[in-house]
Order: sequence, then C-alpha cells, then structure tokens
Amino acid sequence: MNLTLEALQILDTIDRKGSFGAAAIALNRVPSALTYSIRKLEEDLDVLLFDRSGHRAKLTVAGLQLLTEGRHLLLAAQDLERRVKRAATGWEVELRIVIDTIVPFEALMPLIAAFDRENAGTRLRISHEALSGVWEALISDRADLAIGAPLDGPDHIRMSGDFQTRQLRTIDWAFAVAPQHPLASIKEPLTANMIQRYRAIAVGDTGRVLPSMTSGLLIGQDTLTVPSIPAKLQAQLNGLGCGHLPRRLAEPYFASGALIEKETCEAKPGVRAQIAWRTPVLGKSLKWFIRQLDNPATLDSLLG
Repeated sequence: MNLTLEALQILDTIDRKGSFGAAAIALNRVPSALTYSIRKLEEDLDVLLFDRSGHRAKLTVAGLQLLTEGRHLLLAAQDLERRVKRAATGWEVELRIVIDTIVPFEALMPLIAAFDRENAGTRLRISHEALSGVWEALISDRADLAIGAPLDGPDHIRMSGDFQTRQLRTIDWAFAVAPQHPLASIKEPLTANMIQRYRAIAVGDTGRVLPSMTSGLLIGQDTLTVPSIPAKLQAQLNGLGCGHLPRRLAEPYFASGALIEKETCEAKPGVRAQIAWRTPVLGKSLKWFIRQLDNPATLDSLLG
C-alpha cells in the first residue's frame, strides 16, 4: 500500500500550519524531508497533490479529497491507539448491555454518566429486547451484560456454568384501564371471563430461537402486540386495550386519573427481574457495572 499514516499526517500538518516550513517545525523535521515525502506520495499515487505554480503551494482537488478522507483515517488510528492502551490496563474496548423494555432507558442515564466519570475509554453499546430476547442476546454473545432479564432464564443459563445471575427486584403489577374503557365502570373484582371479552395490550417477545414468554394473557383473548413497556402504557392510556403495567410506572397515572386500577379475581404474580452476565468476568467495565447494580439506590432508579 502506497498510502501511509505518516504521509497523511504530513499532509494534514502542512494544511493546518499553512506551509512546508511551519509544518516541519511542528513535526520536528527538516523542510526537505517533508518535501521528499509529499513528492514520493505524488509519485506513488500518480496524482498531483499540490499546485506549485503560485507563490505558495496549494492543494489540488485530488489533494483536498485525500486530505478530507485521510483525516478520518488519522482520527480512527488515534482512537484505536488510545483504546489499545486502555485495553492493556484491563478496560474493555466495548461493553454491550442489553436491557429489557421494563427498564426505561432514561433510568440508565445517571449510571452511564457515573461510568463516564471513570474515564475508562470503553464504548457502551446498549440495546433493548423483551422477555426471552434478553436471554437470547446474552446466550448468542450479542451482549455482555443483561439488565432486567425476566424470570429464571432458560436451562442453558442456569445449568451450563457459563453465566451468573443475580436477582434485582420483584416487579409488582397493577391491572390498568383508561377511564373511557368499558372495564372502568364494571364492578370489581373483575373475573377472567369479563377481562377476556376485551382486547389485551401485550409486549411482543423479541426472542427468535428460545420459546416465547407470555404473561397475563387469557386463552382466546384478542391482543394488540406492541414493541415495549412504554408503548404498552401509551396504548392503555389511549383506551386501546387493557392489561397489567408495572405499578411504579402506572402509579402517577392512577394519581392523575389518566388510568384506573382495577382489582382482579386473579392477581398477576410479581416477576423477578435479574441481571446476568457471562463468566468469568475479566474486564474492569463489566465489573464496575455489576458492582453498581448491587447499590440499592441504583436499583430504585432502574426498577422503582
């Protein structure tokens, strides 16, 4: 390859400093060395990078194109160098976190801000999944840490020895309908037969390989499937259906009258939310998040 990072750095410095002489000083090189490097690059690429017909050398169209694209390569190389150095200290280059839709992303922001203050240099990649999709992301190595994973997980998680789990909180649920929904005026407690007549709002399981998880749905009940817990909340606020919502999410709407809590003959049992990760834990970033998720204040902000 004729193009080198050193040649791009020389080209970049000449442009920023305004002349070969000033660039030579900045790079602690003699001007003739820079002139030779640029002429060599022009010969190798078989293009003219500088127009030397005037008093000062000016970049040609080809030279400007090379400089514009080359600066992206220089930045990427600098970023790679920093991350390699950080990786040598035990911090991961990237940490992939999957969160169940029951965990609102905005609740994760204080935790991300606290991690930024560690100056770890680790890129965070955060994705949302629902139900078995959370476990699937971990098993298929698309995530290093799962937050809010429901129930106990598949047998492979519990029995392989490749993963570790820790219970966060048990999610308390409340059956909610909008004031304009027909169930709002029906005497409590609501029987399963009463509820079964009306459409339920359900979060779709994003898993593609593991068996799908469902919760709180009745056999034969019409269902509107939505992509997340926030979408389920909005659908129920608009009277599009009924169903259980996390109590901590629904309570402000109960207080304002935007939703009505209805007692049911069969209450939905609490769902255990967990964190899970692949073992052994080697990276400092993953260790940091696991440690923070043991803090009661952090759990309050995530799950209420």
